[in-house]
Amino acid sequence: MINSRGFNIGFKAWIQFAGVGLFIAGLISSFWSSYADIVYIWWRSETFAHGFLVLPIVVYLVWQKHHLLQVVTLESDWRALPVLSGVGLIWLLARLTEVAVIEQLMAVTFIPLVVWLTLGSAATKILAFPLGFLFFAVPMGEGLVEPLMQFTAAFTVMLLRFTGLPVFWDGTFFSIPSGDWSVVAACSGIRYLIASLFLGVLYAYLNYHSLWRRLAFIALSAIVPVFANGVRAYLIVMIGHLSDMKLAVGVDHLIYGWIFFGFIMFLLFAIGNLWSEPASVTHPAAQNTLPSLPLPKTPLPITHTLATFTLGLCAVVLWPGLNHYIAHSNHQRDSQLSFIMPTVTPWQMSLVPFTTWMPRYLDAVMETRQEFQANSDMSQLAGIYLAFYDKTNHGELVNSENQMVTQTDSVWKMPMQHSITVNLAGAEIDLYESRIKSETQTLLVWHGYWIDGHWVANGYLAKLTEAWAALFGQRHRQVGVVFYAPMTDDKLDVAQAQLQQFVNAAWQPLHEQLQQLP
Repeated sequence: MINSRGFNIGFKAWIQFAGVGLFIAGLISSFWSSYADIVYIWWRSETFAHGFLVLPIVVYLVWQKHHLLQVVTLESDWRALPVLSGVGLIWLLARLTEVAVIEQLMAVTFIPLVVWLTLGSAATKILAFPLGFLFFAVPMGEGLVEPLMQFTAAFTVMLLRFTGLPVFWDGTFFSIPSGDWSVVAACSGIRYLIASLFLGVLYAYLNYHSLWRRLAFIALSAIVPVFANGVRAYLIVMIGHLSDMKLAVGVDHLIYGWIFFGFIMFLLFAIGNLWSEPASVTHPAAQNTLPSLPLPKTPLPITHTLATFTLGLCAVVLWPGLNHYIAHSNHQRDSQLSFIMPTVTPWQMSLVPFTTWMPRYLDAVMETRQEFQANSDMSQLAGIYLAFYDKTNHGELVNSENQMVTQTDSVWKMPMQHSITVNLAGAEIDLYESRIKSETQTLLVWHGYWIDGHWVANGYLAKLTEAWAALFGQRHRQVGVVFYAPMTDDKLDVAQAQLQQFVNAAWQPLHEQLQQLP
């Protein structure tokens, strides 16, 4: 009920609010490492620093709705239990396979589910937006960096050519008469996109009531920063070009970028203000009116509430317990590992390496490489690099930090990478193809993953294979496999044919040798 003295709820409702607090404490205790990792990423990454604002904003938005919670019947809802269990299972799989973004996403998903379980569907419907806004706390979106880099490079090159400048373009690298440029992760625009969406969603909720207005402004908040970042990159290149490469070639171009972003956001909100709705429409809650809510006909007994809470707590603490058990079992296994590179007929092992390039695989249990030359033509060269992982160490095979070339590499650059399908012994195998360049050499590289006898290239499929192995106690050996060959005069088709010939010869003996891993 609502009375003149303010907040007034019944004894049973107090039990349910206390249940929310108990569940939140249980979540923090059980999934502490997941939440701590989220906060650590906020702290170290400027891209996700907005996460520190999420919780205060959510608390404020929930407080704005507190008078609505007083006039609905709060009932625990057992229908949240299977969903809670499903989210827990996904968290466990993500934890076992070290997919941090999914693990953290599931950890945050627990919170709205706990509200649904303890307070019921009516309260959850009232708090839908604040609970949904919690997902901005999850540091996700880095998977968009590479496509955003490609788009920014293509958009910049298009504007430069439209301006009349001749451009040599290769992936994320391009050259104009005054100098060479590249689009790196910091210039991808991911920071602009995430910041714009964060502000845009909040602005749309607070200023509009019509669904189409909210969706339209959110869409603008996603589209505008992507194209604005392309314009920003173009302007920086032009400033460098017109100043004879004296301006906008260092940290100053990042400063220009944030000033430009601030101007774009000002224009975006100015446009959004043109769609503003009257306060009486925008804030129906201020009129003490309720949306249509499902209200139970008769209150459920308190025993139902306590039973639901007990089952919910079990569904929460089960998964960290299983994770601890499986992780402990994995660490008890023998981690001794040895491997001998197989013979590849009709190729012979070369004693002299033909390249100084090596991919980067962090925290591998063991790394090995071998280069070969064809018996029929000693000028035909190819190589194999292998990085071995298992669950007895803290390394992770499928990791964004494991790269063919790092962006900070001063010698090697990787203009392009894409997936290809290779026909081997009548079977089609997916691999990634990269072209890697230095000032003196170009390499064609194919790479993928070997996980417990399965060849995969897609990172998501690789993670699912890892999860299956972890859950069912398999050996869980993981190997990053890289094939490479020199590429002469940028003749891609010739290099592909040569690498295909080598991989055809190496594939089966390599697979058989990997099958013998302990």
